[in-house]
Amino acid sequence: MPFASVNPATGEVLEQYDEHSSEETLRRIDLAATAFRAWRETDFAHRAGLMHRAAAELHARREDYARMMTHEMGKPITQARAEVDKCALVCDWYAENAEHILQKEVMPSDASESYVRFDPIGPVLAVMPWNFPFWQVFRFAAPALMAGNTGLLKHASNVPGCALMIEDVFRRAGFPEGCFQTLLIGSGAVKAVITHPAVVAATLTGSESAGSHVASDAGRELKKTVLELGGSDPFIVLDDADVDQAARTGAMARMINTGQSCIAAKRFIVTERVAERFTALFTHAVAGMKTGDPLQDDTEVGAMAREDLLLDLDAQVRASVALGAEVLTGGRRLDGPGAFYMPTVLGNVRKGMPVFDEETFGPVAAVIVVRDEDEAITVANDSAFGLGASLWTRDRARAERLAPRIEAGSVFVNGLVKSDPRLPFGGVKRSGYGRELSHYGIREFVNIKTVWIA
Repeated sequence: MPFASVNPATGEVLEQYDEHSSEETLRRIDLAATAFRAWRETDFAHRAGLMHRAAAELHARREDYARMMTHEMGKPITQARAEVDKCALVCDWYAENAEHILQKEVMPSDASESYVRFDPIGPVLAVMPWNFPFWQVFRFAAPALMAGNTGLLKHASNVPGCALMIEDVFRRAGFPEGCFQTLLIGSGAVKAVITHPAVVAATLTGSESAGSHVASDAGRELKKTVLELGGSDPFIVLDDADVDQAARTGAMARMINTGQSCIAAKRFIVTERVAERFTALFTHAVAGMKTGDPLQDDTEVGAMAREDLLLDLDAQVRASVALGAEVLTGGRRLDGPGAFYMPTVLGNVRKGMPVFDEETFGPVAAVIVVRDEDEAITVANDSAFGLGASLWTRDRARAERLAPRIEAGSVFVNGLVKSDPRLPFGGVKRSGYGRELSHYGIREFVNIKTVWIA
């Protein structure tokens, strides 16, 4: 079955790609295993040189890569360019820091010498989503390859062009054949890759359902997994917050990538003293965002990645309104062609509504009014997810007192939640386990090996 590259802004089929046969998939897995045996013996300086070249390649063809993202999943072009730049940043960061992070650690014991090594483990499968089609892959690939592993990419079926371009980045940079390969396969073929003896681990960014399937298949084979799943991130505005700044930042935090981000703020939890002002400013900011052709530089909200995703989001909004939520702006798809949904703010949101209980993956924000900080934390934690959280207060001591109470993998005080190569990224609860990025991420797929010498 061919993979279709469809422009969600127009509905146009851009290109079709042939799915890899089971024989071709096995050939690529074998090639990854063969490449690993040589790649693991290379030194960090050699790997770093190639990784810097990958970063240079990303900069050199930035516009081509950005336009492919925009064409395939509707990302506003300025955000697509920024995504390419961020991929180059993570390549450079791991090229410069991997050797230091993975140097042996001398440990005291009853031996004459004892230390810990961090050795590569082999081919790692990455099952990646469409919403950040370059960044999600590079934040896996840069540390995995710098650690001495090889990578196999099963990308989302609606971004095959991006998947093949990423493989080409590493080829152009001079990485040996088999170090990083794309598998053009459907979700039904993933289990066979995970269970292949040469594949030693898997990482997935995606839905709860996909994560549970990958974890289950890997678990039966006793193979390690790292999962970054959904989020329903709280954006908590306390009564002593800079409300104007919180409203402006909140609009960006919700609408980034057309709201299609695991760490986008989704539930805006505001104390009643500042609720009226925040809601008015926030709604005005959201309503003023330009929605349209994602190839235009001034577009802030582009097309949703697929028609079915738009229909799912619209159903969540309609069901919530039927239960009493109030549409403050937006609340429907835009007229005309393409998968465009109006930037939307819903007020009077409470538990039991889909926009409170479920992840909303699109340009829809839910405003929830609470009495005080204690209720704000209770509501923030009243979610199956625990990926990121944003907390707004002018009182630093208050923020540091409340941050430990928030059930999330990260808490950003007076800022929007974002990923950074220097900081660990991941979640708790139904948002997954394990960490990407920083020194924690590169140590997920290594053998932490004790060496004891008498």
